Amino acid sequence: MRLDLFLKASRLCSRRTIAQKICEAGRVSVNGSSAKSSHTVKAGDEILIRRHDKLITLRVLSVPTARQTSREEASALYEVVSEELLDED
Repeated sequence: MRLDLFLKASRLCSRRTIAQKICEAGRVSVNGSSAKSSHTVKAGDEILIRRHDKLITLRVLSVPTARQTSREEASALYEVVSEELLDED
């Protein structure tokens, strides 16, 4: 599954266009390297997302078979490895 679709299906991003924009901006990396929105995501991958004031590291547990997922299914797709606040300097 594409990275932008995974971020949308897992509800880490509200819309696919937002997922594409943060990937374009270089704010998402998969397994330590910067990733485009078309990058293929598979179980076991580590995704790092830099938001405005947070740095979130996730481990992909499973990839959904459908684009639409329920809230319960979405939270079971990944586990949060670490979450840290960034300084606003």
